Amino acid sequence: MYDQAGTPPASRTDFVLESIKEAILNGELKPGQALVETDLAAWLTVSKTPVREALKTLVGSGLVVMSPYKGAAVRTVDAAMAAALYDVRLLLEPEALRRAVELGASFDEAALALEDTDDLARRSLANRRFHRALYAGCGNPLMVEILDGLRDQAALVTVAGWGLHPTWEAEAAEHRAILAAATDRDAGLATELLRRHIRTFADRLTEELPDVVR
Repeated sequence: MYDQAGTPPASRTDFVLESIKEAILNGELKPGQALVETDLAAWLTVSKTPVREALKTLVGSGLVVMSPYKGAAVRTVDAAMAAALYDVRLLLEPEALRRAVELGASFDEAALALEDTDDLARRSLANRRFHRALYAGCGNPLMVEILDGLRDQAALVTVAGWGLHPTWEAEAAEHRAILAAATDRDAGLATELLRRHIRTFADRLTEELPDVVR
C-alpha cells in the first residue's frame, strides 16, 4: 500500500490502517461485516497488534463500530447518520469556503483533485481532497480540524450514496462550477453552489437510506 506519491506508509500500523480503510471505501469490506483481527492479520500478513491499533483508529474516525459482544464491524450507513453528518457540513463547510475565498486562499489543490476514475476508493479519495482544499484556507484552524474529523464518515456516506445511484459525473460538474466561482473570487456564488451541492446529495440520501440500522 502506497500513497499517490509512491511513498510507503510510515509504519506497519499505518499500512494496516490504510489497507482496511481502502477496503471499506471500495466495498471490499461490506457495511455491517465483522472485522476479525485474526482474519485481517492473515489477509495483510501482519501480527494482530497493528490490526488492533488500526481498528481503534477507525472506530475513532467513524468507519468502524465496536460492540462488547460482537467485536468490530464496518459501520453501516443509515438515514439518521447521514442527516447528522450533512447537517454539520452544511453549517460549517460553505462558511469555511466563503472565508477562504475572501482571504485570497489558493485553490490549486482543489484543481488537482478533479480526478476522473472508475475506482471507487480513488474517486472517494479525490472527493475528500477536493472538499478539504476548499475549506483548508479559511483561516480558522479549529474549523478545519472539525471538518477534517468528519472526512472518513463523509467518505463512507458518499460511497453508500454512489452504491444507490452513481451520480459522480453530475457531482464532478458541480465541483468544477464551485472551483470556478472560488478562483474567480466570487465568495457568494461559490458558497451557494457548495451549499446546494451538499444539500442535494444529503436530501437524496436521507430519502433512500433506511431509517435505522440495527
